[in-house]
Order: sequence, then C-alpha cells, then structure tokens
Amino acid sequence: MSMPLKSPLPSFEGITAWLNGEPDLESIMEEPILIYFWAISCPVCHANMPKLTTWRETYVPKGLNMIGIHCPRMKTDVDIEQVKAAIAKFGIVESCGIDNMHWVRQAFDNEYWPTYYLFDREGHLKRRAAGKNGPVMLEPTLNEMFT
Repeated sequence: MSMPLKSPLPSFEGITAWLNGEPDLESIMEEPILIYFWAISCPVCHANMPKLTTWRETYVPKGLNMIGIHCPRMKTDVDIEQVKAAIAKFGIVESCGIDNMHWVRQAFDNEYWPTYYLFDREGHLKRRAAGKNGPVMLEPTLNEMFT
C-alpha cells in the first residue's frame, strides 16, 4: 500500500551513510521538500535524472529542498563506490542517503524505482509519483507550489 496523501514526512532512521553531507532536517522542513528514491541498477531512474536537474535549477532557488535516497534493487547496488560514481555522473548535489537495509523505503511504503514524494511546508505529503512518467505527473504540483 502506498503512503497516503497528507501523511507526515517519515523518519530517515536506517540511513547507513549520507553522501554530499547529511541534511539539516530541521531547517529544510521550513520549505517544500522532494524526496526521491533511485538505484544504480535502475535504467528508468537514470533516464529521469535530467528532469531532476531541471527541477534543481528551477525550483531549488525558489525554496524547494531535495533529498535523494539510494535504495538497492539488487545485491550489486550496495557498492558505495559505484553509488558515489553515479552521483557524480548524474550531477546529484543534494544529500543522498544510503538505504541498503530498505528501512527508509519501508517507512515510506515505497514499492517502486524511481519514486518521488513531494512534501509541503508543513511536512505533509502533497503528491507522490513513480516510474518513467513520475516527473510528468509531479510537475504540475511543483508548478502550482512555486508560482
């Protein structure tokens, strides 16, 4: 079952490492936040990364915060050096949590890669979307929140 809309932002307890620095959750919760789940073995995740770059350029200056969660789909995805290389390749600059034990994935009731969760300024789930068309489904809500 997917996380219901208006749910509060779950805990990040279970992250085994933070790449690009640990987020200051207290300060970033003052603005909308996009949490996205991805994996190095996920070709759809790779294909959608340019859209995340566009959102970074468009919405982060307007107040959006972003956090990536790398959650392995297969055993080979747990190699931290490969994750670091992918972060560099895709230009991920925000904090990226490593969820090798799937605890955060479970806290979000996440079943898919990639998945995008958009939380409002109050820390409640405003919209979620997954898969190849996830960014297309999420973008109208981002536009609404930042215009």
